[in-house]
Amino acid sequence: MSDLVTGDAVVLGLRPARLPSRALAILLDLLVYVAGYLLITLGLVFATASLDDAARAAVAVASFLLVLVGVPIAVETLSHGRSLGKLACGLRVVRDDGGPIRFRHALVRGALGVIELLAFFGSVACIASLVSERGRRLGDVFAGTLVIRERVPGARVMPVPPPPPWLAGRFGGMDLSAVPDGLWLAIRQYLTRMNQLDPQVGSLMAARLADDLVARTGAPAPAGVPAAAFLMAVVHERQSRDAARAFSRTAPAVQQQAVHVRPQAPAVAPHGGMPVMPSVAAAPYVAPVGTPVPVPAPVQAPRATGFAPPS
Repeated sequence: MSDLVTGDAVVLGLRPARLPSRALAILLDLLVYVAGYLLITLGLVFATASLDDAARAAVAVASFLLVLVGVPIAVETLSHGRSLGKLACGLRVVRDDGGPIRFRHALVRGALGVIELLAFFGSVACIASLVSERGRRLGDVFAGTLVIRERVPGARVMPVPPPPPWLAGRFGGMDLSAVPDGLWLAIRQYLTRMNQLDPQVGSLMAARLADDLVARTGAPAPAGVPAAAFLMAVVHERQSRDAARAFSRTAPAVQQQAVHVRPQAPAVAPHGGMPVMPSVAAAPYVAPVGTPVPVPAPVQAPRATGFAPPS
């Protein structure tokens, strides 16, 4: 893996392509380009039969430069470093900082590729790739590019074994903020592969990792606890804290959404009628300032009419 540092001080872990995969990709590209060049040359022979020798030589040179030089440059520029052969082999051309290439990068690589790949039948490119630490040929060196592997076989992620039950929750007060990510990664890799190691080598690695962890946390390991079990318990404690922190961030938002978005069930009308939605109480009307308030008229007592109320 190549550690490339970008302008933002970000380390990129890229896998440079080696000579066998690059040679296969170049061979596939050359087969396609040479087949196209032969077809175009065969067509130009019949099309330029009436021209003189100088004109036919000029057309031949132009077709050579167009098909074997111009087309690869155009393909790498438009595809951002993925030609047909590189796409088949899972390769890609990128800049030294990991970004996509541009026309100037493809132009320099294509121009020097005529000398490295065609004039000397790839011998110069093979020697330069073997000498280079990252497998670059001269075109990559002058263009500031690198051929990397895009399709990397994925590794199977093994879970960290759980700690013994009598150690679960015992390190709840340990301060884990000073432990770097590199040490966590080393501990995780050891715990997932501890069964594949030699017992003596594994015990030495566990003791060394436990000492580094104790030095970072400032809390000594419990007496009589194996180093591997101590590492399991601490990693389990960190995972529990991360899970609790993530749940505490998402739970209030979910509860707030459930409170604000609460649909009201319609009331069931009697006798199979249409359901009636619950009405919202209207706010009392407040008259504007200065509006005269009407005074209700006095209530008069009803006159006697001689009709008795119904019994």
